[in-house]
Amino acid sequence: MASLNRVQIIGNLGADPEMRFTANGQAVSTFNVAVNRRYKTRDGERREETEWVRCVAWARLAELASQYLSKGSQVYVEGRMQTRQWEDREGQRRYTTEVVANDVQFLDRRGAGPDDGGDGAPGGGGGFDAPPPSEGDVDPDDLPFE
Repeated sequence: MASLNRVQIIGNLGADPEMRFTANGQAVSTFNVAVNRRYKTRDGERREETEWVRCVAWARLAELASQYLSKGSQVYVEGRMQTRQWEDREGQRRYTTEVVANDVQFLDRRGAGPDDGGDGAPGGGGGFDAPPPSEGDVDPDDLPFE
């Protein structure tokens, strides 16, 4: 039987993206996206919940996200879910689950986008596709996260 690992989210950045480079010079950008869910309780009370989704972009997509996204930016992210584990400095095993982005669409209208004949800055539906590195391209020891 086939399986599918695909995630699509639309939300707002909680902070500016953090861009780093692996030991071999590969760009990696991380950012957290707030995704809201609105619903009514059985009593008719309206509620809203916010889920924070950690996202990771690689290579050129990481550079573009770091350059054009900022705190509060509305963004569409498509990618795959991944859970990593590592040992922290105290020797404790840690885990993180994140979306490895392969498509990011900048939804804010903060300037003319490539489709608008503007200066090429993403905006209003502009976005970029970039394949994440394959498992063999990245040594887990190169990842800049703790």
